Amino acid sequence: MTEQVVRLPLATDTALDAPAEWEELRARCPVAHASLPSGDTAVYLTRYEHVRSLLSDARFVRPTANDNAARVAPGGVGGAAATGSSTALPDRGEPHRRWRRRVGKYFTAKRMAALRPGMTAMAEDLVDAMVEQGAPADLRAGLGFPLPVYVICDLLGVPADDRDRFSHWSDTFLSVTRFSAEEIRDAQAEFVAYMAGHIAAKRAEPADDLLSALIQGTPDAEDAEGLSDDELVATGMGLLVAGHETTANMIGKMVSMLLEDRSRWEQLLADPALVRTAVEESLRFDANLGFGLRRYISEDIEIGGEPVPAGSTVVCSMPAANRDERAFAGADDMDLSRLPNPHLTFGAGPHSCLGQALARTELQVVLETLLTRLPTLRLAVPAAELRKTEGLLVGGLREVPVAW
Repeated sequence: MTEQVVRLPLATDTALDAPAEWEELRARCPVAHASLPSGDTAVYLTRYEHVRSLLSDARFVRPTANDNAARVAPGGVGGAAATGSSTALPDRGEPHRRWRRRVGKYFTAKRMAALRPGMTAMAEDLVDAMVEQGAPADLRAGLGFPLPVYVICDLLGVPADDRDRFSHWSDTFLSVTRFSAEEIRDAQAEFVAYMAGHIAAKRAEPADDLLSALIQGTPDAEDAEGLSDDELVATGMGLLVAGHETTANMIGKMVSMLLEDRSRWEQLLADPALVRTAVEESLRFDANLGFGLRRYISEDIEIGGEPVPAGSTVVCSMPAANRDERAFAGADDMDLSRLPNPHLTFGAGPHSCLGQALARTELQVVLETLLTRLPTLRLAVPAAELRKTEGLLVGGLREVPVAW
């Protein structure tokens, strides 16, 4: 590691561009020092092999409140590791594997395929409503945000009418600089109280939803008693945030990337069978993913021949790794037919994203619906004028103005 300190988040020319520093870091300083918005220093990884290897290593997990880890946000506020909601969930070893097995079986590709017709109907209704209101429209507000919210609310059995509150709570959960410590504490207390009340209601009157199923357990010996109340609250909160915030942002970014170069959209219109690979390539090509995943290093290790001492915090930049020419030929080109495409957008290893089958299904449904319903879709502003969402751990666009 050199003594040069990279300051995160890295600046970009436009909302869709990759930071110019990534290429240089991968080439000359793939294991770098980085200064976080909190002022703390972390290790910053940008090469594919290093990011994948660390994320796949079960020894290292995201920082908890008990670790003396580098803080992302000023004052250490914001982010899942800084809230009390994540402490009820086991983060390593057999308890963590057991929790993932219990929850993960509700997010299999097969189960998501069964939800696909309902998602498609919902997406079509939202697009029709957007068309009725007329162009230009904000695709994020009209489709990107409401679809994942409705889907995850339906899965969890919570009322979609509360979506504005969910959005606010999610933003505080993911805040870096947007909210004060007091605002975050108040919002998190409200979120915990809301979810605890929802769990109590589900215990009293179970329904056909994921949380009711987790409460009741299954005939399997390890799952016979279901999850505890604390585990259920933390699970519900985590799924509600992850189930809509990241996918809502990704819908807007995916459509913007495909419309930025009109030939990409025309290619999909000519060959709709490319939808699945186009979704994967959009996930890989997305440079506005956010900070990446943090890992707390609990013992001395080496990464790429560089010593990383115990007590270090490592920031794994998945979007930088996804642009690594060592792993992807033509990494800076968006190839809608790219196969294979082992991108790291959902992480890797024992802590990879549980909801990736859900996110993939939603993204495919959105793209299929737009290609069918709005083949003449275009950005209503130059791509260079799209504005980033600022101050959150996850990347996104403030709005996606479109016309047709």
